[in-house]
Amino acid sequence: MWREAVDRAEKAELVTSLAEAFKGSSTVVVAQYTGLTVAELENLRVQMKQAGAQVRVAKNRLAKLALKQTDKADISGLFIGPTLVAYSEDPITAPRIAVKFADKNKKLIILGGAMGRTELDADGVKALAELPSLDQLRAKLAGVLTQPAAKIASVLQAPGGQIARVIAAYSDKGEAA
Repeated sequence: MWREAVDRAEKAELVTSLAEAFKGSSTVVVAQYTGLTVAELENLRVQMKQAGAQVRVAKNRLAKLALKQTDKADISGLFIGPTLVAYSEDPITAPRIAVKFADKNKKLIILGGAMGRTELDADGVKALAELPSLDQLRAKLAGVLTQPAAKIASVLQAPGGQIARVIAAYSDKGEAA
């Protein structure tokens, strides 16, 4: 009897912890991991953690309960069989790492996920993984913004340079005469 109470308390804590993780993330990816070894799962965890994302294996029923406590899309239909959940604050990180890992290891099967209130199928997760990261977008935007300024500067410097060359030519001509 006493052990059941502990189990329920542990399960309630797990559901709360998972719900908080879902709330704090912008993207959730659900995948089946049948056949992955412990070492392969640990490798996935390390890759996710280095990129700023997390991976958790939870019982499907508990994951569904945690999902109900959030405003995420209802992806409870994806929790069938042995599933893991990858999530990140950045909308691109978890899908990118999961898809890259799944490409190298066919035992990880992307089922789908959620980005906020939008439900994603497996193709949607893969499409999200192909988008450039926030840092890459910032770099491109900075390049686009600095290009016109550089062109304006070169255009403004050109007439002054031409005048200087004309004056130099006349002064060379005057010295030669």
